Amino acid sequence: MNCLFCKIISGEIKSDKVYEDENLIAFKDINPKGPVHILLVPKKHFATLNDIPASEFGLVAKIFQAVQKIAKEQGVAELGYRTLINTNKDAGQEVFHIHWHLIGGKKLGGMG
Repeated sequence: MNCLFCKIISGEIKSDKVYEDENLIAFKDINPKGPVHILLVPKKHFATLNDIPASEFGLVAKIFQAVQKIAKEQGVAELGYRTLINTNKDAGQEVFHIHWHLIGGKKLGGMG
Protein backbone atom coordinates (compact mmCIF):
# COMPACT_ATOMS: atom_id res chain seq x y z
CA MET A 1 0.00 0.00 0.00
CA ASN A 2 1.38 3.40 -0.94
CA CYS A 3 -0.41 5.41 1.75
CA LEU A 4 1.44 8.37 3.28
CA PHE A 5 -0.29 8.00 6.64
CA CYS A 6 0.30 4.24 6.78
CA LYS A 7 4.00 4.99 6.25
CA ILE A 8 3.90 7.52 9.12
CA ILE A 9 2.12 4.99 11.36
CA SER A 10 4.74 2.32 10.57
CA GLY A 11 7.60 4.76 11.25
CA GLU A 12 8.83 4.62 7.66
CA ILE A 13 8.22 8.39 7.41
CA LYS A 14 8.96 10.62 10.39
CA SER A 15 6.38 13.00 11.85
CA ASP A 16 6.20 15.53 14.66
CA LYS A 17 4.14 13.24 16.86
CA VAL A 18 2.13 14.71 19.75
CA TYR A 19 0.12 11.61 20.76
CA GLU A 20 -0.07 7.90 20.13
CA ASP A 21 -2.04 4.99 21.55
CA GLU A 22 -3.05 1.55 20.29
CA ASN A 23 -5.76 3.05 18.03
CA LEU A 24 -4.32 6.20 16.55
CA ILE A 25 -1.42 8.52 16.02
CA ALA A 26 -1.58 12.33 16.13
CA PHE A 27 1.04 14.65 14.68
CA LYS A 28 1.53 18.26 13.61
CA ASP A 29 0.33 19.11 10.10
CA ILE A 30 3.22 20.11 7.81
CA ASN A 31 1.04 22.85 6.27
CA PRO A 32 -0.73 24.29 9.35
CA LYS A 33 -3.85 26.43 9.04
CA GLY A 34 -3.43 27.80 12.57
CA PRO A 35 -0.90 27.95 15.42
CA VAL A 36 -2.16 24.50 16.42
CA HIS A 37 -2.95 22.08 13.60
CA ILE A 38 -2.85 18.42 14.55
CA LEU A 39 -3.87 15.46 12.39
CA LEU A 40 -5.41 12.48 14.17
CA VAL A 41 -5.09 9.31 12.12
CA PRO A 42 -6.50 5.90 13.03
CA LYS A 43 -3.97 3.10 12.72
CA LYS A 44 -6.51 1.01 10.80
CA HIS A 45 -6.68 2.13 7.19
CA PHE A 46 -10.04 3.42 5.99
CA ALA A 47 -9.88 5.58 2.85
CA THR A 48 -12.74 7.92 3.77
CA LEU A 49 -15.38 8.46 6.41
CA ASN A 50 -17.75 6.53 4.14
CA ASP A 51 -15.55 3.45 4.48
CA ILE A 52 -15.72 3.06 8.27
CA PRO A 53 -18.10 0.17 8.98
CA ALA A 54 -20.61 0.40 11.80
CA SER A 55 -18.63 -2.27 13.65
CA GLU A 56 -15.76 0.27 13.95
CA PHE A 57 -17.78 3.24 15.26
CA GLY A 58 -16.24 2.64 18.71
CA LEU A 59 -12.94 3.73 17.15
CA VAL A 60 -14.52 7.06 16.21
CA ALA A 61 -15.51 7.63 19.85
CA LYS A 62 -11.92 6.89 20.92
CA ILE A 63 -10.64 9.43 18.41
CA PHE A 64 -12.92 12.12 19.84
CA GLN A 65 -11.65 11.26 23.33
CA ALA A 66 -8.13 11.83 22.00
CA VAL A 67 -9.25 15.13 20.42
CA GLN A 68 -10.35 16.37 23.86
CA LYS A 69 -7.08 15.28 25.49
CA ILE A 70 -4.88 16.80 22.77
CA ALA A 71 -6.86 20.07 22.72
CA LYS A 72 -6.22 20.42 26.46
CA GLU A 73 -2.53 19.55 26.10
CA GLN A 74 -2.13 22.03 23.23
CA GLY A 75 -3.84 24.79 25.24
CA VAL A 76 -6.79 25.35 22.91
CA ALA A 77 -9.61 23.55 24.74
CA GLU A 78 -10.92 26.59 26.60
CA LEU A 79 -10.68 29.27 23.91
CA GLY A 80 -11.84 27.01 21.11
CA TYR A 81 -10.75 24.78 18.29
CA ARG A 82 -12.19 23.26 15.17
CA THR A 83 -12.34 19.60 14.19
CA LEU A 84 -12.66 18.82 10.53
CA ILE A 85 -12.95 15.71 8.37
CA ASN A 86 -12.68 16.08 4.61
CA THR A 87 -14.40 13.26 2.73
CA ASN A 88 -13.45 12.70 -0.91
CA LYS A 89 -11.95 15.03 -3.51
CA ASP A 90 -14.69 17.66 -3.75
CA ALA A 91 -14.39 18.25 0.01
CA GLY A 92 -10.63 18.69 -0.23
CA GLN A 93 -9.42 15.27 0.95
CA GLU A 94 -5.83 14.89 -0.24
CA VAL A 95 -4.66 11.79 1.63
CA PHE A 96 -7.08 8.89 1.32
CA HIS A 97 -6.66 7.54 4.83
CA ILE A 98 -9.37 9.00 7.07
CA HIS A 99 -8.05 11.66 9.42
CA TRP A 100 -9.32 14.40 11.68
CA HIS A 101 -7.90 17.93 11.73
CA LEU A 102 -7.75 19.72 15.09
CA ILE A 103 -7.11 23.44 14.43
CA GLY A 104 -6.88 26.21 17.01
CA GLY A 105 -4.73 28.83 18.65
CA LYS A 106 -6.32 31.80 16.89
CA LYS A 107 -9.82 33.08 16.28
CA LEU A 108 -11.26 31.08 13.41
CA GLY A 109 -13.88 32.44 11.04
CA GLY A 110 -17.39 31.09 11.19
CA MET A 111 -18.53 28.28 8.97
CA GLY A 112 -22.23 28.64 9.43
